[in-house]
Amino acid sequence: MDRVITHAKPADAKPTAAPRLLRINEVATELGLTTRSIRYYEELGLLKPAARSEGAYRLYDEDDVERLRFIRGLRDDAGFSLAEIGRLLEDEVARARNRLRFRTSTDQTERRAIVVEGMARIDGQVAILREKAARLREMIAAAEARRSHLQEHLEDIDAGREPRHRPAPGKSA
Repeated sequence: MDRVITHAKPADAKPTAAPRLLRINEVATELGLTTRSIRYYEELGLLKPAARSEGAYRLYDEDDVERLRFIRGLRDDAGFSLAEIGRLLEDEVARARNRLRFRTSTDQTERRAIVVEGMARIDGQVAILREKAARLREMIAAAEARRSHLQEHLEDIDAGREPRHRPAPGKSA
């Protein structure tokens, strides 16, 4: 998550050609999402369209598309809840804001407070990630136990024995 995806452009950004803006259906098609999902992410505050057309259509720029790609990856590939994703996105926006504040400040007390706040946010991210990793370890252990149970059945069948019917780990008889 080194790349910060925000809607605010850096103050020192050089002017470029007008960004390519896409309508919601174009973004949905490109990313394999539904327009309903994109609107829902907007309702939750996870996304804000870059612009609106004269007809009030939502228009998305490349930063928006990347943000949606990031959200989809966290949701689909990593199994994060939308609340967890919202927290991670808020932290990334705060990190970018704090980076700018830190670079422009010469007050050591303020700089220290910025760093302490940044560390607290990172500690929160680490806690979310550790919780997710613990849940995944539990799921892996349960799947391995089910596989082991089936392996015992297979060994019994291959040996010409009737498979043992003992409860699988975590199940009662």
